[in-house]
Amino acid sequence: MVDRELGFSLWLDFIERDFLQNEFSSMIEKGIINGATSNPAIFASAITSSPAYKEQLESLAGKSAKEKYEALAIDDIKTAAQALRENYEEGNDGYISIEVDPFLSNDTAGTVEEGKRLFEAIGEPNVMVKVPATEAGYEAMKELLSQGISVNATLIFSPEQAMKCVEAMKEGIAASDKKVNAVISVFVSRFDRMLDSALEEAGVDAAKVGNYNAAKIYAMIESHKVPEIRTLFASTGVKGDALPADYYIRELFASRSVNTAPLATIEHYIKESATPAKLPLDMAHIDAHFEAVEKAGIKMEEVYEKLLTDGLVAFEEAFEEMLESIK
Repeated sequence: MVDRELGFSLWLDFIERDFLQNEFSSMIEKGIINGATSNPAIFASAITSSPAYKEQLESLAGKSAKEKYEALAIDDIKTAAQALRENYEEGNDGYISIEVDPFLSNDTAGTVEEGKRLFEAIGEPNVMVKVPATEAGYEAMKELLSQGISVNATLIFSPEQAMKCVEAMKEGIAASDKKVNAVISVFVSRFDRMLDSALEEAGVDAAKVGNYNAAKIYAMIESHKVPEIRTLFASTGVKGDALPADYYIRELFASRSVNTAPLATIEHYIKESATPAKLPLDMAHIDAHFEAVEKAGIKMEEVYEKLLTDGLVAFEEAFEEMLESIK
């Protein structure tokens, strides 16, 4: 559930047309969620597996695959934005995110052009444009914010990425004469899926790196005290039975934060009572854990680089497969 007193927001990391037209509004009205996110992989899954898009796809015959995708995505994002509009007007988040073409991750001008075009085509103020945290992306974030378009920086794994986002966002927000907000999406669970086996063998506590890295970045972002910029904890779904399904929500419960999670994760989370705030964590405790990780032979800079590269490639592959399926 959303906790407005604490300043904790829960967003749904899922988009699918039938769901948007039915259960989505109920979750908003009940205060379970106050925002939503999407990405190329989520749209690829929805468009290729749901019959809800069949009729519109048939009406788009003769268009390019990307034109078809954008028509479908724009309609879905518009539907979500309208459902969330009351939240937005009340200052209770109400944002829905749409990501630019993942093949533009190293193209600042292309990212800005596409972000503006999608934002204008959707025609709702409570849309965030998702931009990967690459060198080209930081400049695009600044430019989009300066033009009055809210931004969701995505695929953040390292503290360095997060701080580059903060600096770019501060400049963009200062240059804008419109209401804009920004979130820095720190990916969490992928660290643990990548590292836990090696850490367990070395006698280091498992399922901690993702949370501790996110907690460290959260503290760094909060130290800047920019009201328009918050930490968003992403990649918070659990795979397998080793951890509770809502582990990455409860362990990162914090003021002035957002957690975006899959539908099944949120459904599990709301079955039990609320969690007391877990962050901020003691930095000495975090540092001690990363010292143990390093002693286990794991170089975090290499981990950060691999996870970012893998994340960019995964979004490109999902996007390409989806376009191929709707040619």
